[in-house]
Amino acid sequence: MVKVGVPHWADEPLLAKLPPEAEVHVLPKKPSASVDIDFWVAPLFKKDAEPVAPYLRGVKVVQSLQAGVDWLRAFVPPAAILCDAQGAHNVATSEWAVTAILASMKFLPFYFNLQHAGKWATRDAAEENYQSVYKTNKRHYPPVFIEELAGKTVMIVGYGSIGKSIEERLQPFGVQFIRVARSARPGVEAVDKLSELLPAADIVVLILPLTPETQHLINAEAIARMKQGALLVNAARGPVVDTDALLKALTEKRIRAALDVTDPEPLPEGHPLWSAPNLLLTPHVGGSGPLFMSRVFDLVAEQVKRFAKGEPLKNVVEGDY
Repeated sequence: MVKVGVPHWADEPLLAKLPPEAEVHVLPKKPSASVDIDFWVAPLFKKDAEPVAPYLRGVKVVQSLQAGVDWLRAFVPPAAILCDAQGAHNVATSEWAVTAILASMKFLPFYFNLQHAGKWATRDAAEENYQSVYKTNKRHYPPVFIEELAGKTVMIVGYGSIGKSIEERLQPFGVQFIRVARSARPGVEAVDKLSELLPAADIVVLILPLTPETQHLINAEAIARMKQGALLVNAARGPVVDTDALLKALTEKRIRAALDVTDPEPLPEGHPLWSAPNLLLTPHVGGSGPLFMSRVFDLVAEQVKRFAKGEPLKNVVEGDY
């Protein structure tokens, strides 16, 4: 039997997914005594892991419920294997990314504000905003009320499992792709070429892990290399982008952005990002659909079976990710 420690909130439908090889231990929210387990299903958030981790003994595997493991590393015992939840976020996060891109292309934040104001005639300001973003005086007839995604070049920075899912969902829109990953492979460029590649992209989607190398990957210099009016979409981690540099670029209408993650996070009340122009902002919701946890526990069940049989585990984190 494999002693499996699960978070206190795991309900019966989730626990029912675990295989017969699992001896389930529902871990208290705040343990008062040590608990011996082989396989720790870590909580979703750092604040929930902090009171639990010090009481765990014998942990051989730590299974994250998220694709990103940046904060979880500090709670992994030296000899334990860390596995991420790659694949579990693909559907929800890729759908968020595509929605954010389309919403930005169709000026939906502008029209939401117009709806709340209840003034149809102010729609003409959409073209004025378009002109200010692209730094052009050209007028159109009829006026520019939306943009088209077709024909745009989309750069996916972090071409892994979720990055591929984003590409699959964008392909029907008639876009071109630039794929960027940690190392080059056929059809994919290395991240050290990012500065060289940025000027070709209309839309830059960030879906890469947070590591010492990726922190502030998108800084003032990188933003300066982007096209005038380009759209930056961050579905990765907030610190991948230099917030001060982004705020400056948004205020100057150099680029536009759609963010599901921020730095700092949670974003404090009154922070200038809340009111920045040409920004679509959601509070880190992109992976949290109603089927997410069920999908993750399918992975947990498979991992427990593999561990019990002595088979290689999936999604083992080696190095920074």
